[in-house]
Amino acid sequence: MSRDTFRIAIRKFGPFESAIQKQWDSFERIARTGLQIDAVAMDLHPLYDSLFESEGLARGEWDAAFVNTDWVATADQKHCLLDLAPMLRSDPPEGYPEAWPRSLLRLQDIDGRVLGLPYHDGPERLIYRTDLIDDPREKSAYQSRYGAPLRVPRTWDEFRQVARHFHRPEQGLHGTVYAAYPDGHNSVYDFCLQVWTRGGELVDADGNLAIDTPQAREALQFLREIINDRALVHPLCRELDSVKSGLAFAAGEAALMVNWFGFASMAQTIPESRVRDCVGIAEIPHSEGMQAASLNIYWILCIGAGSPRREVAWRFLRHCASLEMDKLLTIEGAIGCRRSTWMDEDVNRAIPFYRSLDRLHFGAREMPRMPQWPAVAALIDQMVSQAINTDTPVDAITARTQRELTEVLR
Repeated sequence: MSRDTFRIAIRKFGPFESAIQKQWDSFERIARTGLQIDAVAMDLHPLYDSLFESEGLARGEWDAAFVNTDWVATADQKHCLLDLAPMLRSDPPEGYPEAWPRSLLRLQDIDGRVLGLPYHDGPERLIYRTDLIDDPREKSAYQSRYGAPLRVPRTWDEFRQVARHFHRPEQGLHGTVYAAYPDGHNSVYDFCLQVWTRGGELVDADGNLAIDTPQAREALQFLREIINDRALVHPLCRELDSVKSGLAFAAGEAALMVNWFGFASMAQTIPESRVRDCVGIAEIPHSEGMQAASLNIYWILCIGAGSPRREVAWRFLRHCASLEMDKLLTIEGAIGCRRSTWMDEDVNRAIPFYRSLDRLHFGAREMPRMPQWPAVAALIDQMVSQAINTDTPVDAITARTQRELTEVLR
């Protein structure tokens, strides 16, 4: 490793890439370390492999890294992240911990060991085009077509119907878009949200993962049907991960989608967005008679256990967690984690729905925290992929996946 660089592994996403460079430039003006930042942006699988499978964090290849909270238990098992608890006691970021909601401090805290600082947040929401949903002509046409008022969909049946109404591929507009690229993430999250909003759970009364349930089968059948319905869905779903599906929405290619809050923010802020000032957010739909649900997964900024620059890394993490840098991240199009950012007047003028973030964290669900979660997620991802790409009966798919999960967790 060159002695004149500070190496950080980050998730490939335009706002992350621009923000981390500006945050380093700001830090360097104060700290004068003489180091250049080497921020390497990677998609999810290469990032995970570099951090954990190749042991880049433990070996000192990376001074710092973006780590998804799904990976925290794995990181703890591998002892590859520096415990920040001593620094947080002696030299905490300004306002720590009160300036953050408890929901953004919990997942990286394992038995008092704190493995990172919250960096990017944003629970899943229904994201929709207000210019379409609120258009009087569309309301009239929808009423004539379906005999019902056009509104932001509250149930999955309404979601499908509204998406079908706005599907106009000849105009470059599709009813909805899904991130169905098999990367072990968004298809897993979509499946879990479907289960929860149908009254199901991922874990049974004995604490065991339960995939072969009526709600899980309903969830899988829904995803099979909607992703294969050419009369309402974006044709490239199988090629899109969460970032690319968010960019498709920002490009005006979808009327509505279930995705991370951050992509609503991105669609409101990036220069190339075609839907600026036409972005609305709402609760995720649910089955009739059931409750809405959301999902809390976030990115933390961590220090590699093998880093030779731990002191510089800690000072940089503290800097990124400051009021100014958290706001900068948000203006770049990602999601800051401090309550001060969520309530900031400048931020809310640019992104009018930002004040709702604090409220959105109440009731947001979390994934089971276990070292085997990446293997579990891979099996669920495989299950969804099989459902949308084959005609195998759904009950056979869930039964097989349940057996495989039992083996993985044995």
